[in-house]
Amino acid sequence: MNILETEGLYHDFSGLLVLFDVNLEVKEGERHAIIGPNGAGKTTLFNVITGTYSPSRGRVTFKGKEVTGWKPHNLTRVGMGRSFQITSTFSRLTTFQNIRMGILSKRRIRFNLFRKVDKMQNITEETDDVLKRINLDGERDLPASMLSYGKHRSLEISMALATDPDLVMLDEPTAGMSRDETHHAVELIRRLTEGKTVVIIEHDMDVVFSLADRITVLHLGHILASGPPGEIRESQAVKDAYLGETEV
Repeated sequence: MNILETEGLYHDFSGLLVLFDVNLEVKEGERHAIIGPNGAGKTTLFNVITGTYSPSRGRVTFKGKEVTGWKPHNLTRVGMGRSFQITSTFSRLTTFQNIRMGILSKRRIRFNLFRKVDKMQNITEETDDVLKRINLDGERDLPASMLSYGKHRSLEISMALATDPDLVMLDEPTAGMSRDETHHAVELIRRLTEGKTVVIIEHDMDVVFSLADRITVLHLGHILASGPPGEIRESQAVKDAYLGETEV
């Protein structure tokens, strides 16, 4: 069963066509990677699916319901979570407070100055449990701005998952990481997304082939190929698209 589908998806910027006739299918429970050369349209596709942009034409279907053009907060409420290519945590809040924001959102509890959030013991316990699972309990009371780059990215991935989404969209989760940080991030993603559906944009082919059950290749705004990792690795069309840029 497909949890996410796009049908005949187009998007342009002031007449410049960035996506055309993109038909993507993501099965429930799979880890699906979207790869392609720089400028292929990967992040634009993410932005259309997650409601940042409205498509010029076409449809987006999530869990069997058309959600084309829905706002990001409405998609979050029906089970879609997302991390961004550029870190998007609350830098002045502590690591604990950042994760708590995601949990409050999951519980649909509005944060305001008059609500005694600090006295909600069940929220505090759940937040501390998440921090232990992502190995950030030692940085519990540090502002997010003081975390190392790798830990900051881990925090962002965890925030995307704190709302307990059915589908999590990860945009370049290992970008800028060292090899050790990348290894940690891959294991974190693997552990935290067990039993969930994941769509991931990633340039690091080691990450892609270690995580993905299925890979879709975007090239010049359209889908060049889609299939299991072994099939994509052997595709001459994919090799040609990446010629001079990366090894597949």
